[in-house]
Formats: sequence, C-alpha cells, structure tokens
Amino acid sequence: MDHISQQPDTAHTRKFPPRPENVALARHFVGTVLEDAGSELRETAELLVSELMTNAILHARTETEVSAWPLDHGVHVQVTDQRPSRLLVPQGRLPLLGPGRGLALVERLASRYGVDADAERKTVWCEVRPGGPPSPPSSWQITTGADPTGPAPDGADMRSAAAAAILSGPTRTVTLVDLPGALYLASQQHRHALLREMVLAASAGQHFGVRPEDLAAAHDMSNVISACVTTELEKQPAAAYIHTLRLAFPADATRAVITLRHVLDVAEEVARDERLLAWPALPQNRLFRQWILDQITSQLAGGSPVAWTVVPREQSASPAELVPVDATHVWASRVPTIAADDENRIIAANGTAADLLGWQADELVGQRLTALIPEHLRERHIAAFNSLLLTGRSRILGRSVPLPALHRDGRLVPIRLFIQTQGTTDGRTVFIAQLTPRAAPRAPAPGQYGESRYAMPAEPGGPYPPETAEDLARTGDLPPPGDEEFTVPVADAGDTFVTSPNTSPRPSGVAGAEGETAAEGETEEGAAPQVTGGTSGEASGEETDGPALERQLSLLTDIAEALSSASSLDEGLQRVCKLLSQQLADWSVVDLLDESDQLQRVCISHRNPWELPAEACAGRLPPVTEAARGPLARVLRGAGPLLLTEAPSLNRTGSPLDTRYARLFAQLGAGSALIAPLRVRGAVFGALTLARTDPDDPFTDADLPLIDGLVRNLSLGVENARLYQETRQIAERLQHSLLPVLPEIPHLQMAARYAPSSMTAQIGGDWYDSFRVPNGDTALVIGDVTGHDLEAAIAMSQLRSMLRGIAIDRHEPPGEILRRLDMAQHSLHEESTATCIYALVSGPESGPWELKHSSAGHLPPLLTTEDGDTRYLGGAAGLLLGMDPDLPRPHATDCLPPHSTVLLYTDGLIERRDESLNDAMARLRRHTAALARKPLDVFCDELLIALSADNADDIALLAVRPVPRT
Repeated sequence: MDHISQQPDTAHTRKFPPRPENVALARHFVGTVLEDAGSELRETAELLVSELMTNAILHARTETEVSAWPLDHGVHVQVTDQRPSRLLVPQGRLPLLGPGRGLALVERLASRYGVDADAERKTVWCEVRPGGPPSPPSSWQITTGADPTGPAPDGADMRSAAAAAILSGPTRTVTLVDLPGALYLASQQHRHALLREMVLAASAGQHFGVRPEDLAAAHDMSNVISACVTTELEKQPAAAYIHTLRLAFPADATRAVITLRHVLDVAEEVARDERLLAWPALPQNRLFRQWILDQITSQLAGGSPVAWTVVPREQSASPAELVPVDATHVWASRVPTIAADDENRIIAANGTAADLLGWQADELVGQRLTALIPEHLRERHIAAFNSLLLTGRSRILGRSVPLPALHRDGRLVPIRLFIQTQGTTDGRTVFIAQLTPRAAPRAPAPGQYGESRYAMPAEPGGPYPPETAEDLARTGDLPPPGDEEFTVPVADAGDTFVTSPNTSPRPSGVAGAEGETAAEGETEEGAAPQVTGGTSGEASGEETDGPALERQLSLLTDIAEALSSASSLDEGLQRVCKLLSQQLADWSVVDLLDESDQLQRVCISHRNPWELPAEACAGRLPPVTEAARGPLARVLRGAGPLLLTEAPSLNRTGSPLDTRYARLFAQLGAGSALIAPLRVRGAVFGALTLARTDPDDPFTDADLPLIDGLVRNLSLGVENARLYQETRQIAERLQHSLLPVLPEIPHLQMAARYAPSSMTAQIGGDWYDSFRVPNGDTALVIGDVTGHDLEAAIAMSQLRSMLRGIAIDRHEPPGEILRRLDMAQHSLHEESTATCIYALVSGPESGPWELKHSSAGHLPPLLTTEDGDTRYLGGAAGLLLGMDPDLPRPHATDCLPPHSTVLLYTDGLIERRDESLNDAMARLRRHTAALARKPLDVFCDELLIALSADNADDIALLAVRPVPRT
C-alpha cells in the first residue's frame, strides 16, 4: 500500500507546524482517533507517534501530517513530512533506549513499520497489533514512490544513503584510526542529547547565540557522522573493541563540521550553566569528540590521519576506555570494585568490595554511593560529583587517593580510591571505582597441591562466575582494559577460534633441560589431546646459534627485571605475560594457587589485546578436584612441562576446571601450547600456559628446554616477590599497630591520618602520637625515620616507645626531651637518622592555650586561625635526630587562639619533585585557610584528597583544635 496517496475511509488526518509543543498535540490527536481501540494499543500508538513526530520536527523541519486509523486487528499511525531528501538515520539497536532512539523504539513495539517517499513527501508509518498471526518482515526500506537520491537503500545501507542525501557531491575518504567502539557510542549519545536540547530550547525562544540555520546544519552534519560511523562499525568483528574505519565523507562537509563544533561548544557552555537537561561531556568524551571532528576537517583538507591512541589524554584517561565494560568485569575483579552511573547510584559491585565494607554484593546494587561515604565527607562528595558532571573537571579521576570508606557497621575503613570513567556496550559512561585496602593483600604463596574451595560472590548464574554458567556462557560480557601496554586477568569462555599473526621474533630452543613424557599422569578419560613431554636438547637435533641464544638470555633478563621492578606481584606477572606474548607466544596465562589452595587466574596477555575474549575478567577458577584430568590439572599435580599439539577438546572435560581451560583455548585459538608448572623447593604453586595460533609456527620439543629455564626463573621471581610482600606486610601490621588511639580531651578536638605511599612498598617510618603527660599537658608528636623498609618501621616503633617513656618520666621542655631521645637513638641505631616534632599543649579548659614545641629537622607546624590566617611556627628548628646528640636543642612557645588549628605533618603531604619547598608550603597554607572552619575530620580528609593523590611517600598528619568550654 502507498501510504502517501492511499488511505482508508476510516483514516483521520491533521496537519501540524514544526514546533516541539505539537508533539503533545499529535499524541492527543491519535489518542482521540483510536479511543475505541483498547487502552494498550492506544497508548502504544500514542508513544510511537510521539517518537515519529519528534524525528520529523528535529530533522525534516517542515509541516507534518499525522494520520491514524483502526485495523481489523490493530491500529495504524503515520507521520508525513515534506522533505523526502532527509532520509531516516537509524542509530542502531542498542540495549539502552534514550534520546535519539525513536526508530529503535518503533522496531521494538510495532508489529510492522516502514517508510514511503515520492518526489515531494516522505511518510513513516507503523502498525500495532495485539497478537494473532505473525506480521511480514519490516524494514526502513523505501517501498514506493521515487527516491531522489537513487536506488532505495535497506538496513545499514540506509544510513550511508541518508548521509549522502544530506550533503551531495564528490566524496573523500576519512580514516579514523584506533577508534574505541564503546567510547564512540557514549560520545554519539551525548552529542545527540546536546543537539536535541538545543532544538527544544530554540523552540522556546532560547537560541543562546546560535542561528537557526546553524543549528539545522549541525543536526544534519551530526546525522552524517552517525550514519557513516555506525554503518562501518556494524561491519566490524564483534570481538573487536578498537577499530580503524574508512569513511566516505562529502568533500564539501568542512564548513558543516565547523558549524557542528561551534554549536556543540555553545551547548557545552549552556549545559555547564544548567540551562539544558543534558550534562556537559566528561573530559575524555569531550576530547574524543574533538578528535573526531578534527580528523574529519583535517583529512578533508588533505591532512594525514592521527590515531586516537596517540592523542595526549586527560590525566584520568587509561587503556580502560578502549574496551567496554559490564557487570561481569566488576563481579570477577580481584580488586574491590564498584561501578556507578551518573545518578550516583551503584550498578554493580563485586564480592571483594562487599566483604570489605560489610555488605552482600547484591545489596549494594541500587544504593546511592553515599551509603559508602562517611557522613563528614558526604556533602563534599555530592558537591564534587555534581561539579564533575557540570564542568567535566575532577581532582581525583585517574588518581590514587587515600580516603576512608564507611563500613556497614559504622566504622571507617582506610582505602586507596582509584576512579576512572569507562564506556558500556549500550553507549553509557559509568564510573569504575577500585577500593584498595591500605594494607596490601597477601601474595599467592607456593605450596603443595590441595583441593581448593571455589568461593565467589553469589551472582546470577550459579556458584561459579557468570562466564562458567551455561545460561550465561554466550553473553556479550566485555573485558576490562587491554592494549599493547596493558594485560588483564581473564576468565575463559566461548567456542570461537581466533588467530593472530606472528609479528615478533621468537627464541628457539636450547639444549640441556629435561621435560616429562606424555605417559606421566595420562588417564583414559580426560587425557590432554596430543600431549607430549619434553625431551633433552639433544633429541631436538638442533643447536642454538648465537643470535638465538642472545634473544633467549635477553628474554630471561627482561622477565627478571619485570618482576623485580614491579610494585606488586600481580603487576610483575602482568608485565611478564606481556613480554611472553610479544616474544615467545601469541597469548600467555599465569594461574596461581593461593595460600588457601584456591586457584586464581592472575593474568592473561594477548599479542593483539583487542582479541581477548569478551568474557575476559579476573576471578577464581574452579577447584582442582579428583575429577580434573586436563592438562592444567596435571601440571598443578606436578607433571610437565607438557607440549600440546592441538587444543583441548570441550567434549573431553571431566570437571569445571577442565571445561574452563578448554574454553579458553576455543576462544583464543591455539595450534600448539606449552604448559609448565611453577614450583619452588619441589612445591607446585601455579602454572604457565603459552600458546601459538599459527599452525606453521608451532611449539616443538626444541622449545621445552627454554621453557624449563624460563619457569625456573619465573618461579624464583615469584617466590622472591612473595617473601618481599610478606616482609612488607609484617612492617605494615607493625606500623598500623603503633598508630595510637588519640586521647579524648574535652577542650581539644583532635584528628589524625596515615596514608602509605601509592607508588612504592606501602611501609615507611612516618608516625604520629598524642598522650597526656603527668602534669596534665597534652603531648603531640610527629616524626619520620629515614627509609622505607622493615628496619625503618622497627626503628620508628622504638623511637615512639622511647619518646613516650622519656616524656612521661621527665617534666622538661620539649627541646630537652628531644635531646634525651637523640642520645637514646644514637646508642641503639648509630647510623639511623630521623626527623621529629615534640610539642605540648597547655592551658585550662576555658583557655588561653599555648604550644611549646621543638623540632628535630622536621617541617614546622602550621597554625591556621578560625578566620583563615595562617603562619608556620618555625622558631624551634634543630638538627635531625642521629646527627649530634650532644648539641642542645631549642624550643619555642606560641599562643593558640580559640578554634585555631595546629597541623603537624610529614613531608609526603607536600613535597613534589617538580616543585620548590616554598611553593609546596604556600600551597598547604592556602588549603588549610580554606578549611579553617571545617570539622577536623573533614579538614584532614580534604587535605589528603587535595594533596596526596598519587603520593610517592607515606604521609602522617595530626591536627589539634582548642575549643573553649563554658
């Protein structure tokens, strides 16, 4: 039927000018015409005509004609405009419906739909039926009349035709290199929302300095970009997350792109002033949008493409933006992780985060983030979050900040917070927060194989992670960050073979090591397919030439360096996996047994990171039960290294662990693989898997000696890292055990904070203390022992104890107390040095008060009055402890006004390598002045937020405020 020229006698028609308020009038008109059709059909028709009218007003911008009539088993509605050259631009069927998704909504709700056009008009129509026989297939193909732009397009080609129809003439190729699909979808949705809001504002008389013709041109150009990019994205492999797209753009589009940029810039400013409903773009979205527009204008003018991955980023950027994220990434992360939307609401949380804060993971979903924020920081959080959405600027995005989190029972949990933005599969931008406890988790420890309990948070899909449950095995779950400089933990799933080219030279085998025969551990039911054991280097019949040996030694050296230079075992293993995937294999995996004999997938790396499976996420693996007989289980029992000449079969798995391992091979593809045990002193504590996908370059027996030497070095490196982390944790526990409970004194408010370094081992010699001395004065202490190791922590604990004993035993001025402490320190640690301030607050409850203090090479106390005046109390500076214990030490006395704040702090709070000490101290004064009237808890936490992000040194601070009691 030609819906333009043919309508039944029961049809009712009404014309409307192109004004936004007519959307509601059209909806009311259709509801009246279809009043007898039943409430469900009528309401659906009203909704769909609203979407079609909105599209016509935004894009055709002509008088529209709305028609509706009842059918035998349903209703029919249609909208006709007078601009057939403005073809439909479907945005794709994304899971999330929102602005710009009108046609997708029609596709979901209508029984049939379509578009007719002739030389003068275009009609978009749909039918809604309650059920009955299935309707014939529908599409947005033009079915009748003449299309002035040429042959009628269908499906994805409709978007390209729409783009060509808007700006005709010759075209030029624009290449967008390394375009992240998730980030593009988020950027596209935000661009459409801004333009839609600008049109609505213009209809109400608010033009914000944008001419109507410029707004129309911007809309049209936005549709061209959407049509071209979306069409090409639909042609990309589903498993790819970054793309290089070659787009045909109208050669004369430069002016329209410049107009679009101008309109969007104006819209951003108006949105920041809260005069639009849409939020301004977040930093990365804004930068990404600018990159796309710059690439179009530059290449249309003859410039060369510039890849997105080489564009300088905001500080908050990370490789995470390249890959979309979803709930399974959060659920299975080894780090406590929470995801929140732009409404400040938690949308996903993993069991680790829930355990840390005393919740169940499913209880956190739907909660406001403020449920996890201490009361004294909630107002600040809400203000900062709103400021981020309005301005796109944040002090903490992409930075590691020490903060307290709120436990469910009301206590504070010290964490280090790292937040980044990331796109989702449906085009939204979400906030991913990692809440790392200040005390680092214990590293996986080597130990004998034992059956492990598979413990995971109770999530949909059963006791195993979603990717191992059958009903979720084929979900579109997306992985965490991955690029050529980032490796990620994964959980294996899927059944698609993926191959990748070999682009790096690989070392050949060397002689002199031995492996196992295939017969060892062989079983009749679950034997690994085509597994052979290692042979001696002589069996290979090859000799290692000089360059090959040099490459092998270089690889072993790089592995040792990767482990020794990393700040954590996980980070070191990620670096190792990356090296192996670049130089020896196409992909590599490290699985470790932890101290409870639970198997963890620690790391996976792929030569082409975008080929990592969508289910790539961290988490515990199923237990190594007696039924587990696959190659991984055999290796964990002591076999190997094993050579696989084909991938394990999914049809020959005897346990969940075997299934997971076989799925990993099916997903990533493998023509051959080597699986080797990681062991120390005879105890197996993990396994290394190396796989090559190219059947023309497989692993052979000649590679076994190299692998044997490699895993020996790797095992020793892991053991050393474990011992180092154990030593660090002992020091941390010692250090945290020495942090005192501050005394409760009616007329003195007190608060203190300690934050370990975010860059190095989380131990150091910083400490603070406060206690009452026998005469009733309050002692304040802060200090810093040289070093960042267990010895520094031990020396700090001894200094603290000695100072307490001397101060309580001797009623002497602070300078004399420090002199005695220096003598004691010199006798115990002759080569050790430290800085320290010892101060006494004296005065009755109603005031006045004074501060008597002495400094041993420490930064001076900072006094901030209630009115925000600041000054450093530097009148009692002396040498460091450990320099010359015989020298007398000065002391000074300063008055403390009521409600003033004395801040004692260590150098980690202010010192920066690229900044002079004077500038750093001036910055601290500005911050304390701004916080002069804030409660002390807020005072301290705000200082940490502002000054300690990514701190390279540990930090201690102690704040005291005298408050008169009447």
